This record gives sequence, structure tokens and C-alpha cells, in this order.
Amino acid sequence: MRSGPSKGLLPLGLIFFCLEAIFLLSGSPVAARRQQQCKLQPRGNQVTLQAPTNTGIAGGAEPSATAIAHSGGWLVLEPWITPSLFQSTNNPNIVDEFTLGQLLDPETAQIPIGYWSIPLDSSSTSGWAEKYDINVILDLHGAPGSQNGYDNSGQRTSNPVWALNPSNVTRTVDTLRFLANEVGDQISVLELLNEGAGFLGNNWASVIRQFFSTAYGSVRSAVGNDLNMMIGDAFLGVSSWTDFLTAPQGTGVLMDFHEYQIFSDLELDRTFDEHISFACTYMQSLGSFAAGNLWTVVGEWSNAVTDCAPWLNGRNTGARWDGSFPGSQTHGNCTGFTGNYTGWTQDYKDFLRKYWEVQVEVGENVNGWIFWTWKAENADEWSYQRGLQGGWIPQDPTDRMYPGICSS
Repeated sequence: MRSGPSKGLLPLGLIFFCLEAIFLLSGSPVAARRQQQCKLQPRGNQVTLQAPTNTGIAGGAEPSATAIAHSGGWLVLEPWITPSLFQSTNNPNIVDEFTLGQLLDPETAQIPIGYWSIPLDSSSTSGWAEKYDINVILDLHGAPGSQNGYDNSGQRTSNPVWALNPSNVTRTVDTLRFLANEVGDQISVLELLNEGAGFLGNNWASVIRQFFSTAYGSVRSAVGNDLNMMIGDAFLGVSSWTDFLTAPQGTGVLMDFHEYQIFSDLELDRTFDEHISFACTYMQSLGSFAAGNLWTVVGEWSNAVTDCAPWLNGRNTGARWDGSFPGSQTHGNCTGFTGNYTGWTQDYKDFLRKYWEVQVEVGENVNGWIFWTWKAENADEWSYQRGLQGGWIPQDPTDRMYPGICSS
């Protein structure tokens, strides 16, 4: 929500980064999650903008936020989050949202929709969020031609072409401008693109950089300076974005950094303690960038230390951990690392608590964090909901069993 006369001044810490998935909850669970807090602090010479205050939490003394998780697998399908949906098609060639629409090929489709999804006026769409002091982040997760080739872009492909076809980039900018015009007064942050594949080469990195500049200008010209925007590091590291869209060239821009340690054999070789130590290295690198450049959030992270969650690497694709992923080495057996937590050892759950705390500490050292994801069908190590039930995620995320973990 945009700031109004009753809203106070807050630094562009964007307290709402810990709020993305709360709208999945209703009734009393929402009230219960008001105890979930992550503290966000202004850093260095960053500007102060009008932003919503949340006076119902922490007495309004400092920027605070309700913290839960992403709503992954809801509006952009990912087979590992909702495998039952893909299994129900009885078609192994349906591997992403693109092929779901392409190959399912029904003659008639009935699409159930509730009246609450159809706004009759602006108050209909923003009233629930304003009522619960929720700020909405709208994230463009999939772009035409696929911006990374991953199923989370909507199309799993070994040949993504988003950056190779200028019409794809133009259409993405037009989409963002449309979203800003239509719902910009009902959201707090518009993320311009999720996980662009800067690692595909200098051409891709250059196109992504130019796209961010162009999209920023287009959205600003459409709706002015009230709507905040977020960019990602495109897998290039935040230092690659030093002095990019900082004042005076840009205002109200945030950096989204994703922290995973499971998608290579090198990372999977780490011991539990080495995972903790590596996470601590981000205290300095992210902290330095946030202090001198853009407000920075750890916008995706999880408790997973293996890639064992079924179909995490794509439908019908195995895991690096157990050597079933093509070309990978074997690190161990997946039993006891994923699935239902009731079969896990206490030592593993104790580690998950420690790993959760260190990543929260990294996020709170900059300007916030948001866990991926709120709920997963068959992978409890990825589920905030199941972490609360299993006890490795505390009911109050300010609780610490390992305080100062990166300084000890």
C-alpha cells in the first residue's frame, strides 16, 4: 500500500519484505503470526522515504515486520512444491507451467474463481491487506522466452531466449508498466524480474542491466516515485551492481539476494559446520553493499542442505546428493534429509535450527529476509509451516538458541 496521511516516515528499509506470503493465511493464524518479527535497520547514507508504518508491532519504536515466507508454487507452478498436481496429469512430459498448458489440451476448461478475486473498486483489493497491516510485494517470476531456463520461470528449457530477442525484453517492460498502472497503488514493491541468468554470458548480463534501467524508467514515468522497485543480482554477486540505480539515478530501489548452498557438488561437499561458516561470510559482503549502495534483503533462502527434495531440479530429474542427477557425484543417501520430518534424527533437526538462525542473522544484518517457501507438499526442510511444527523454526523468530552465531 502507498503511504497516506495517517502513515509516518520510515526509512526505505521496506519492512514489508518479511510479509510476502502472509496473505495465504486467514483469521486467527494471521493474528498469531503478528509475533513473527524481523528487525530492519537503515544503513549508511540511504534515503528516507514515505513508507507504511506498522504501529501494531514492536511499539513502532523501530522498523519491524511480520516474517514468514514466500508463497512459492501458487501463481507460478513448480513441480517440487506441488508434485501431486503434476502427477495427476499422468503425462511425464508435463514438466512446467508452459507444458501444462501446452500438452494438457482439454476441450473444455472450467476455471473456479471466488468473488473475492474480482475487484469492483480499489478498496476491494487492498482492504484485506490494509486491515492486517500487510504490504504487498509483486514479483515478476516468469518472462517471455524464459529468463533462466528454470521451471520457476514457467518454462523449463536448456535454451532460454528472453535476453536474445529484443521483443521479449520489450514485452517484459510493457508488462511491468501495465502492472504498475493497474495495481501500483495497491502494492508496496514491484520486483522487476526474478533470477535473470547473468551467468549465461556477458551478453545476458548486459541485457539484464539495460533491462533494469529501462524498466525502472518506464515504471517511474507511469506511476511516479511512490512505488518501490526491486532488482536481483542475476547470479553475478551484489558487488557487480555497485553504484547501479543509486541516487540520484534511482530512488526507492532494493537488491534481492538469494542464498542457497545446494546446487553444485562443491557446495554439497560442505559439512554442516562449513555450511554455517559459509553463510557467515555474507555478513561482510552483503553488509558492505547494503551500507553503500542499495537496501538489500535475503529474498530467498531455506533450511535445505541437500537437493534431495523430489523434482527440485525439475520433474523426472534426480538429485546431486545421491548421484541421480546427470553428471553429479554421490554425496550420500537422501533418506532422512527430506520428506516428512517425523522420520528425521534429532541431530539433523538441531542442525536445521542452527542453520535457520545463521541465515536470519545474515538477513537482519542487512535489511530483511524472507524464507522460501511457506509450504511444500513433500519437502519439510523447505517448509516454514512444517519448521514451526517440528520446532527447528521458533514460533517467535527473535528467539535464539545460538545468539551471535557468526561472531562466536
